Amino acid sequence: MTSPRSSVFAPLLFLAALSVLPCHGQVDPWEFEVYPYATNQRGVAEFETDNAVVADGHQLGGEGVASGTVPSDKTFYNAYEFTYGLTDRIEAAVYLKMAEPNDGGLQWAGDNIRLRGRLFDEDVLPVNVGWYAELEWHKTPQFDDAQRELELRPILEKDFGRLSVMANPIFEKVLAGVGHNQGFEFGYDAEIAWRGARYLSPGLEFYGGEGVLDHADPVREQQHYIFPVVWGELPYGIEYNFGVGKGLTRGSDQTIFKFNVELERFIGTIFKASADNGWFF
Repeated sequence: MTSPRSSVFAPLLFLAALSVLPCHGQVDPWEFEVYPYATNQRGVAEFETDNAVVADGHQLGGEGVASGTVPSDKTFYNAYEFTYGLTDRIEAAVYLKMAEPNDGGLQWAGDNIRLRGRLFDEDVLPVNVGWYAELEWHKTPQFDDAQRELELRPILEKDFGRLSVMANPIFEKVLAGVGHNQGFEFGYDAEIAWRGARYLSPGLEFYGGEGVLDHADPVREQQHYIFPVVWGELPYGIEYNFGVGKGLTRGSDQTIFKFNVELERFIGTIFKASADNGWFF
């Protein structure tokens, strides 16, 4: 039987084990989200909007979460994501990215497509393992000077009773634009979540990046964030995740607010019926 003490420290040991990996990846302000092992079932669709505003950031482009010429300070990042379950183990998604700088209106910033899947059945391995592959293209230079990027990440998840620990190590390669002649970068997204009340549960999320795999940035230039968050499911299948992020290094923005909203039940019902009738895939 697992002792209470080991139940408390096991999630921290799990995350600490990940820290031996080299780290990097430009922190993505459009996607402050940690992906779980579970995927949408075949024929199930969902719509999600991810939102973040840098309340206290950098005044120059290329610093903090900004990777283009537009400064991160007071910039609003807005992404729309449509996800569809191709099979019970693989889902596909498309993204539309928008941004609103401090001195301008909402502008198009880029598009993404991705595939995400899970390996083996749940709890077959000591840690549930999934995978993620994303292609970013058609970016607006003022918001991202890397025109095309490939992003790969394993997805690791382990539950300790009601406590869930998730980690997404991120490998990124610039295919076109600034940095295309460099190797892979490495970043991380991680979360410790308490699965308490259905409508309101607490958690801690972590995001960061350190540099190219074989040439890490100085610590003061790296980005590392911690987000206390609350999340839950509201009536009519509406899920939310709200948090306030604090930058932990000089290279990080100091304060970021995030608010993600996910809709599944309405459009999911329609697409599931369509799939059962053979209209899609």
